[in-house]
Amino acid sequence: MSSESPSATGPDLTLGVPAADLAEGDLLLGHVGDQPVLLTRDRGEVLAVGARCTHYGGPLHEGLVVDGTIRCPWHHAAFDLRTGQVRRPPALDGITCWQVVERDGRITVSAPRDVSTPPPAVRPSRPDSVLILGGGAAGHQAAETLRRDGYDGTVTIIEAGPDAPYDRPNLSKDYLAGTAEEAWIPLRGDDFYPEHGIDLVLGRRAVELDPGARRVRLDDGSERTFAALLIATGSQPVPLPGPAPAQRVYLLRSLGDSRAIIEAAGAARRAVVIGASFIGLEVAASLRARGLEVTVVAPDAQPLEKALGPELGAMIRALHEEKGVSFRLGHHAKSVGRTEVILDDGESLPADLVVAGVGVRPVTDLAERAGLAVDHGIVVDRFLETSAPGIYAAGDVARWPDPRSGELIRVEHWVFAQRQGRAAARNILAEPSQRKPFDVVPFFWSRHYDLSVDYTGYAPRWDRTIVRGDLAAHDATVAYEAGGRVLAAATVGRDRANLALEAALERGALHGI
Repeated sequence: MSSESPSATGPDLTLGVPAADLAEGDLLLGHVGDQPVLLTRDRGEVLAVGARCTHYGGPLHEGLVVDGTIRCPWHHAAFDLRTGQVRRPPALDGITCWQVVERDGRITVSAPRDVSTPPPAVRPSRPDSVLILGGGAAGHQAAETLRRDGYDGTVTIIEAGPDAPYDRPNLSKDYLAGTAEEAWIPLRGDDFYPEHGIDLVLGRRAVELDPGARRVRLDDGSERTFAALLIATGSQPVPLPGPAPAQRVYLLRSLGDSRAIIEAAGAARRAVVIGASFIGLEVAASLRARGLEVTVVAPDAQPLEKALGPELGAMIRALHEEKGVSFRLGHHAKSVGRTEVILDDGESLPADLVVAGVGVRPVTDLAERAGLAVDHGIVVDRFLETSAPGIYAAGDVARWPDPRSGELIRVEHWVFAQRQGRAAARNILAEPSQRKPFDVVPFFWSRHYDLSVDYTGYAPRWDRTIVRGDLAAHDATVAYEAGGRVLAAATVGRDRANLALEAALERGALHGI
């Protein structure tokens, strides 16, 4: 996940390249000294920008130019080609723009150029203060957006956990596998929040919300007032049903959870993962990377079948089995003993470590007690505002009117939560007539060993799956179609194709791949 620059590759752009070799939309990787630089032509203009995504260092020359942006093939961050600024998370920082000259049939790149612009002015009608409940993807992104867009009022994040905002997707992936340092996990350094005037309150939970009085009471009895409020309390793991197990069953949601599993794995030889969810399978892969014997127990016929269909589920199962994971599908864990897990058919699985990944539920209790509209999540309108004026919700906790499906949906994915937090912040600042509907196409990725599955769109139900390519070779696209319309698609080994599918879904109905 390091974003360090690679060795210089491609042409030396200070010496130039033939202008005729760069067509509209082309992406040419070169270098200036030891800095990788991406050259492209957009709307006739030749532009040069840094070639690595600032998120995980994704190769932007393998990405896609869309509407004046370059989109990263790994996790779909987008950067403005003319200013370098972040246009879409998960990236937090922009990329460098370079000076370009096109003369006498050649294009040369010289030095970084200054594209700094003053922050946009905020209208006097802005709220005096914004209170954010939750320091996860949505809450953190909202706070950064407020400051990046020039808001100079009070910004406060109330976070129930003990840690400053961190990279949650990594908790079940590289960090848990032992290949990512803990120093990489915080989203920002400790000095970022005071330097940007963000009051970060850790270890405190909101227990009472009074929408009329614009007041929140915390679990220590203190109170916070607000002019505008964003609820971004996220979701929490669902514990196993039934009586308390004899052995501790680990859940994974927080950095503390991941640390605890890592510590337990150090003294374990055999692990049982209950649930073949995305989290469950990523945990299985990470524990295998640590050398543990791993068995996955789930009631499904194939892993992830309900989310991805049987074809892709079978491929993911085969990949895990190749890496040594055993499956007990079509079964439930009847009980968890001190050294074993007993299945519903009586089989006893030896277990030094048990991790459950059987789903999450939104944290809505505060909103319910406050009288906000709640229905399998906090119900928001297309501007992400709740039933109480001036109170917004974003991320896992929000149930939002998806313009493509026509349904109220709730999406439990990091990038989507970031994008909702960004949109909510801007609508909080905007005049009512200037607010913009949130209409982003959902995207997420799931990593298993060295393989990523990228999913774009939203398809809770489908009547046909279309497979293009070879799943066994990990080179395929799987589309989910209903009524002749493609609702979503998952890709393996086809990052750029996934970007193109995202852009197509943004433009409107997609009828085939």
